[in-house]
Amino acid sequence: MRFLPGLLLLLSQVSPLAHAELIDDVFDRGELRIALEANTPPFNFKEDGKLVGFEVELGELLAKEMDVRTSFLTTDDTDLLSGVESGKYDVAINHIALTAELQDRFDFSEPYRQAPDLVIAFQKGNPAFKTSLDKALQRVKADGRLKALSNKWLEEDRSKPVAKAE
Repeated sequence: MRFLPGLLLLLSQVSPLAHAELIDDVFDRGELRIALEANTPPFNFKEDGKLVGFEVELGELLAKEMDVRTSFLTTDDTDLLSGVESGKYDVAINHIALTAELQDRFDFSEPYRQAPDLVIAFQKGNPAFKTSLDKALQRVKADGRLKALSNKWLEEDRSKPVAKAE
């Protein structure tokens, strides 16, 4: 019997159920760490020293819907996705097109822009985070805020699938 606490501790460390979900980390911190390059107008860039753009405002809306603060972390393209993989950043919102190669490395939100499908990348294996992020995105789409944001920054609405020509 005296080995039981040690055995339970050991099992909890190797059990997949013991792995903390990204959503828990985000809520514990009270902030969503968003990586972007800040050099691609109109998606994300600096204007008079302030971070602005479509994806900046989208990140703010999503964090607000998730009831957390935003923390934008600017990086370069070599650190952007590797930083998400390592946990340095929670998500990358940087006009990332959904590709088969990236699907092997990351999980993604549903698309926030169509043709091509632009998605938010985060670490694999975080289903509760995906659900929370997708629900936040769905609310932003449903009430027209994503459309307004698309019209403001991109001068078009591509938040819905593009109709195919017949």
